[in-house]
Amino acid sequence: MEAPTRSTLHWWGTLLYVPVLYGLGWLSARPLALLFPQWRPDQVDLAGVAFALVLLLLTLPWRLRQGWGVEHPWRTLGVVLPAAAGLRAFLRGLLKAAGLLFGVVVVLLLSGQSHWQGQITSGELLNAIALLLGVGFAEELLFRGWLWGELELLGGRQRAIGLQAAFFALVHPWYQLPGFEAIGLLVGLVLLGLALALQRRADHGALWGSVGLHGGLVGGWFALQAGLISVPEAGPAWLLGPGGVSPNPIGGLLGWAGLAGLILVRRRWWR
Repeated sequence: MEAPTRSTLHWWGTLLYVPVLYGLGWLSARPLALLFPQWRPDQVDLAGVAFALVLLLLTLPWRLRQGWGVEHPWRTLGVVLPAAAGLRAFLRGLLKAAGLLFGVVVVLLLSGQSHWQGQITSGELLNAIALLLGVGFAEELLFRGWLWGELELLGGRQRAIGLQAAFFALVHPWYQLPGFEAIGLLVGLVLLGLALALQRRADHGALWGSVGLHGGLVGGWFALQAGLISVPEAGPAWLLGPGGVSPNPIGGLLGWAGLAGLILVRRRWWR
């Protein structure tokens, strides 16, 4: 991976870059509500997120060339690399996600909290794949690609790994949950951010391993909830995670244990 040769970055630019893109995406999507009155507000907002992602993809190469001093931005971000290396990294991340989800499912089945149904429609399967690739790539490009790189240039290698995990956790809507459930999800998000960063370091800078791990967790859990297993409506949040009928395992004891174990295994990549 190409290393940055110089930095002309400022903290205010890093803090404002994505909010400005998001705001432009949000504004660009407003006319869609008039063109397609049948669209729900959340669909218009989703279109705004898609526009913001396009703006990110278009402006990132310029930002890295100007601010980081690199000639090959996508190589520096770990996106462009030999196909075989990228595929191996992606599959390693995907297998880790499968292992973490397998542990959650086994505990739920053995404890009687859930039972196996094995049902999923083709539409739900396609949705799971879209989440795997879409959420996995978009969030990893943003947090373990661009943000982590800028934080290393601004604050140093060791400080950056914790900062990127903190930013990753804080921008998710954990604060919408009550009390201890909010704290549980916040802690789980920090652990996930650290695990994903260590995955990228273990892959020698390739981004695709963290894409596979992150996307595999999101898409895999969606597929499980869609009908592969029954999810208890009143399951214990401390074990399964907050969210009621749609729990998020990384906010509960099962998710914490799995992510902490993954971080422990990867601890040598912390430095």
